[in-house]
Amino acid sequence: MSDLILALDIGGTKIAAALVVSGGVLVHREQLPTPHADSEQVWATVDALVGKALAAAAGRPVRGVGVGCAGPIDVVAGTVSPINIAVWQQFPLVERLTERTGLPVRLAGDVVCLAMGEQWRGAGRGARFLLGMVVSTGIGGGLVLNGAPYLGRTGNAGHIGHVVVAPDGPSCACGAQGCVEAVASGPHLARWAHEHGWDAPPDADAKALAEAAGRGDPVAVQAFSRGAEALAIAIASAAAVCDLDLVVLGGGVANAGEVLFGPLRAALPRYAGLSFLRGLRVVPAELGGDAGLVGAAALFRS
Repeated sequence: MSDLILALDIGGTKIAAALVVSGGVLVHREQLPTPHADSEQVWATVDALVGKALAAAAGRPVRGVGVGCAGPIDVVAGTVSPINIAVWQQFPLVERLTERTGLPVRLAGDVVCLAMGEQWRGAGRGARFLLGMVVSTGIGGGLVLNGAPYLGRTGNAGHIGHVVVAPDGPSCACGAQGCVEAVASGPHLARWAHEHGWDAPPDADAKALAEAAGRGDPVAVQAFSRGAEALAIAIASAAAVCDLDLVVLGGGVANAGEVLFGPLRAALPRYAGLSFLRGLRVVPAELGGDAGLVGAAALFRS
């Protein structure tokens, strides 16, 4: 990949753009908060970031535009309908970017791009069958199978946050019941802790919960153990279906460190019992906020 790739990472909190060179190195990066007033305001933010990136290219060839966007997406139609950007419903993102840049555009889900970025330059280097996960306000996933992104029929394969792990569990925003997102995402961990006697202000969040767990607060520790159990069930299920060898976890809740990874690694063997799953590893992501941009650029590696 000798030319530059223009990479975009579009989420509900921020929109980032970068120029990426061979080897996955970012040579230009800028981000802006995601607006939510209307669809054209969101597009205007994307447009501004694209313009700055192209100007920063300073005449160097740009091979294409790789885009990681929060989902659901439709790679066939080239549209996006992110749950966390409600004003974008079936927004024709690929068409708009093609018209704006005159370049080929490749679209994937944001967590697919995180998985690809980590597989290329991060914690997943060398892994051929990998699941990338974000555990934060929500829980998302993306698959790399046999070294290549697996997008599925519509581009939404890997939505592990909506694997049901507790049939009698809490309702999920997707409309189902007992999804791992409804048990182990940051807001749900904090809510469960508050409901079970956590001695903290009502607005204390998952970050505060992680700090409390690190100090040994018994309710906080139990909240993370409960979340880790749900994650272990979902991960073992996905690994059995896809024959995975590695899971990379990123996101705000995953940044809690051992208060999450300790009970998760302890719980995983109880659910990953098949012989081909006994080497399954779960590791923290390494690339932080750049993983999605590196992975969006990786859409042009082939």
